[in-house]
Amino acid sequence: MKVGFIGLGVMGGPMALNILKGGHQLTVYDRSPEAIARLVAAGARATTSPREVGAASEIVVTMLPEPQHVEQVVLGENGVAAGLARGGMVIDMSTIDPVTSQRVGRALKELGIAMVDSPVGKTSEHAVSGTLTLMVGGESADIERAMPVLKCMGTDTFLCGGPGMGHAMKITNNLLATTIMVADTEVLAIGIKAGLKLELMMEVMKTTMAFNHQLYVAMPKKAFIGDDSPGFMVKLAGKDVRLAVELARAYGFDALVGRAAQESLERAAKLGYAERDTAALMKIREDELGIQVRLAPAQPAA
Repeated sequence: MKVGFIGLGVMGGPMALNILKGGHQLTVYDRSPEAIARLVAAGARATTSPREVGAASEIVVTMLPEPQHVEQVVLGENGVAAGLARGGMVIDMSTIDPVTSQRVGRALKELGIAMVDSPVGKTSEHAVSGTLTLMVGGESADIERAMPVLKCMGTDTFLCGGPGMGHAMKITNNLLATTIMVADTEVLAIGIKAGLKLELMMEVMKTTMAFNHQLYVAMPKKAFIGDDSPGFMVKLAGKDVRLAVELARAYGFDALVGRAAQESLERAAKLGYAERDTAALMKIREDELGIQVRLAPAQPAA
């Protein structure tokens, strides 16, 4: 297929590369010349606007930071919809709210353009390997048409329902994952300050209802070795939580735990960690309490 891709960041860049590896013709656009150059070197064609991407493509994939960016890039004066022919398709893989997603989808439908939402789960490592989790929403026929492109990027596909439901799944998933991570950070900091060893806490919690994958999978790779180099950045986690909290509020519900996580992430951003990994939350607690939350180095085999 002739595929366009807009948004070549930490996740989008390797996702686009996997579409190219899947045998599709790829046209790309990003605000970063360096990001475009990497894809061009791999065989993609560069353009200077979203409209040009649309004009060169049958399907355009977007992977953008915020809801307003999706609206502007897709529906703006020089946007994808201005170039994409009737019968074309947009696959939005950004993390945005379902209300915005559905609004963009309705506007595209009036132009004879289909839309599928498919935000992703897992990490940048999975984006590179093409093994992301795909949370897909849309009309059945449109999803079927999108699958050859989606399968280039992910191996675990979940059909979440109609338009916008992939985005609903993603922000609720990220709300839970992030609030668990924030809670882990605070609990471990308290325990270490009280004199407990991290290994002991993890050994005990593995046998209780405190067990969670943030603690045993994600944090040992980053927070427990003092690494807050960009992976899942604080500003993006904060955006995801904010969207979920705002969605709850729109339904007349006050997400108290979500708001607490949102405040923690906003505070981290104000302290200068917006573009650091969420492991920075652990570093902030360490600095506040004068501690280090570290796993002991593995001992060499005898």
